[in-house]
Amino acid sequence: MEVKRKSRRDYDKQASPRRDYDGKPGREGRVSRGKAEGRDGRNGFESHKPKFEGKPSFESHKPKFEGKTARKKAIPAAPSTEVRLNKFIANSGVCSRREADRLIQAGVVTVNGKVVTELGTKIDTRKDTVLFGGQKLQGEEKVYIVMNKPKGFVTTTSDPHADQTVMDLLTKCPTRVFPVGRLDKNTTGVLMFTNDGEIAERLTHPSFNKKKIYEVTLDRRLTEEDFDKILKGITLEDGMIKADELDYVDPEDKRKLGIEIHSGRNRIVRRIFEYLGYQVKGLDRVYFAGLTKKGIKRGAWRYLTDGEVNILKMGAFN
Repeated sequence: MEVKRKSRRDYDKQASPRRDYDGKPGREGRVSRGKAEGRDGRNGFESHKPKFEGKPSFESHKPKFEGKTARKKAIPAAPSTEVRLNKFIANSGVCSRREADRLIQAGVVTVNGKVVTELGTKIDTRKDTVLFGGQKLQGEEKVYIVMNKPKGFVTTTSDPHADQTVMDLLTKCPTRVFPVGRLDKNTTGVLMFTNDGEIAERLTHPSFNKKKIYEVTLDRRLTEEDFDKILKGITLEDGMIKADELDYVDPEDKRKLGIEIHSGRNRIVRRIFEYLGYQVKGLDRVYFAGLTKKGIKRGAWRYLTDGEVNILKMGAFN
């Protein structure tokens, strides 16, 4: 007599009916995984389940110690007091890191009485003495200032040929700071100052392309043709340039426009309109790297809030 071999499906049909998790009878026929007799709920039948005698343990993998051993706490290393010379100079409020490199190469910086001209030199801020122009430099607390620059002031820390510099407006600031970037003598608006050389470098270097918005007043109406050229791009002596955004401040007065641009090239806004044959009568920067002149009178300044500083740093390092 031939015995028909039962398939797995035949065994499933003989199994007890499926029950739901609440104990109620489920649909007849198929077996719920892990609910039928002889199933372990993992991968099939009881015979496939590995058997352990007693309680499974991983004690054999643990290192064995006789008695109690006191755990030694790691002692944090003291913060390093070494820093690059150019960074130290920048943090002292003299200039940016890039300009500090030029000062070092020019041989006007001394460390412990010796002239240092090698870039990348490190100093110990706790032991070494750094002099620039005969004055001792020391790391200072970081300060961040925004000014609403007026006309007639040159954006520089010192200029023997200028009647007035923007530093003349900061006489009540006790910390030595320097302007971040430049605005022309007759350009007004948002100007930042700091003694944080690293932030200044990132906000002004052309490769970081920080957003700037200007309000421009021209000597005559801007034509539609020139409007389109500025958006599509024009080629100046140092390469192609185009505005990110361009719009009229007042639709009735097409001499006044708002222009958004990311380029850090020198006098770039004036040069764009002068290339097209316009004379710029007024240029006011209303936005720079997240800062505005809102609430600041022309010629006045204020310290940035902690929130503004955090946003500024996030924008600088992103």
